[in-house]
Amino acid sequence: MGEPGEHSTLFAEPLSRRSFPNLSQPITTEHQHLTTSHDYKGGWSFYLLLAGIVTTLGSSLPVGYNIGVVNTPADVIKSFCNESFITRYDVVLDEKWLNVLWSSVVSIFIVGGCTGSILGAVLANSLGRKMATVLTNVLSIAGGVLFFLCQRANSVEMLILGRLLVGLSGGLTTSIVPMYLTELAPARLTGAMGVACPMGVNVGVLVGQLCGLDVILGRDADWPYLLSVYVLLVIICLPLLFILPESPKYLFVVKKNEERALKELSRLRGLSQSLLTDDIELLREEVRCSEAASVNGESWNMVRVLRDRRLRLPLLLTCSMQAGQQTSGINAVFYYSQTIFKQAGLSVQNSQYATIGCGFINVCTAVLMLKLLPRFGRRPLLLASVCAAALLLAALAACMLFMDLVSWMPYVCMMAVLSYVLVYGFGLGPIPYFIASEIFEVGPRPAGMAWGSLANWGGNFLVGMSFPSMRESIGPYSFLIFSAVTAALFVFQKMYFPETRGKTPTQVTQLCSRGFKSRPLSTPDLSRV
Repeated sequence: MGEPGEHSTLFAEPLSRRSFPNLSQPITTEHQHLTTSHDYKGGWSFYLLLAGIVTTLGSSLPVGYNIGVVNTPADVIKSFCNESFITRYDVVLDEKWLNVLWSSVVSIFIVGGCTGSILGAVLANSLGRKMATVLTNVLSIAGGVLFFLCQRANSVEMLILGRLLVGLSGGLTTSIVPMYLTELAPARLTGAMGVACPMGVNVGVLVGQLCGLDVILGRDADWPYLLSVYVLLVIICLPLLFILPESPKYLFVVKKNEERALKELSRLRGLSQSLLTDDIELLREEVRCSEAASVNGESWNMVRVLRDRRLRLPLLLTCSMQAGQQTSGINAVFYYSQTIFKQAGLSVQNSQYATIGCGFINVCTAVLMLKLLPRFGRRPLLLASVCAAALLLAALAACMLFMDLVSWMPYVCMMAVLSYVLVYGFGLGPIPYFIASEIFEVGPRPAGMAWGSLANWGGNFLVGMSFPSMRESIGPYSFLIFSAVTAALFVFQKMYFPETRGKTPTQVTQLCSRGFKSRPLSTPDLSRV
């Protein structure tokens, strides 16, 4: 979870000699001695790199692609839907019902995402992290095949079912893949691996926008290929998933299969078990904490996590962060961006390129986060990002109100859009995706991730349903609402969100265990000691 010094804090004293980490204990040199004698620093290995690449390209990228690709061919798909109803049902859809049908095509994706988020907690524990990820890819391929064939079959139903399946895959991906990657990573690399999923989503959105250009797959006749081309990448990555190791933490803590867990850990790190003393002791500590938190052997699920007072604040932190990511209005900003760029004097095509440029900024910031997270930690980056986003949304609302009155105001609006996308990518965009894996222990982690993912998709649905009405009734003032919601998120996170860098999930859970009476910020960041 950061610099090498962070990792050493996790083993300030032998885990077997204490029942719970002492958050104020000065750091000793035990871990330094271990890493010197074993020459192991918890770095990148072949399987860790392969897991990051395969899940980013084969699982996360398709989620972003299906978010970003559907707007470009909207008019031609509406025409297809109308023609399908005429030829099959002898019904002509007027503008009102055509918009209702199109809204169904778009929103069913979010319904699938919410459903997938709920199922993620069950599948992650029943199938395992790796096989649940395999299932997300299978669903993604099935959706792409339906997209490819729906025009040939003249079936709107196949189009809707395809959107449901890719949405289901997306919900599963956002609740399972970040958890899988952070459980594979050594402590000092969990932040870097956690960014892989949101980076893949951002790249997918950008690729979807690029493929929608006329020179690629943006012509009217190409829309089935445009919707389904991502499947090629998923098909390439799917076989590679089977050779990846299962999460050692899942096998050790959840399945109680110590022998297989240690074999997978050894394969993952590329070292013999005798050189993995720290990792093994950390696994045993997580088992002890899991057993101490168990109630009559009851398994963790979403309802139990919701009822557990000790996890209430971690759950609120996760869900508010995930929902706030969407209710900050990022999709609304992208919607307005082309209009703003046009009023700044750009042509229609150049406005489209400028919007793609916003997506490119989003991708670049996600890449930079690989370096920034270990150096600055989660809390400073998140708070700075949320605060700046709230201010820029308010500024954007003010600029848009005067855009027609002042000649240079469209340029200010354009700068506000670009600045908002930039600051969003430096915290509010990537951190919510993986933060639950650093807040929740292994047992309740799938349920915590599922609640967070559900909050994210729910926020997406809320903005998608309310923004068109807000846009019609109050126009630019919509962004003041987004600004107020984002400011409220800043206040809550500033009061209660502890720095997770340099701390185990057990330590973070202890800090937040008393709910709103907790003082999670009263303990210094051990990674800085």
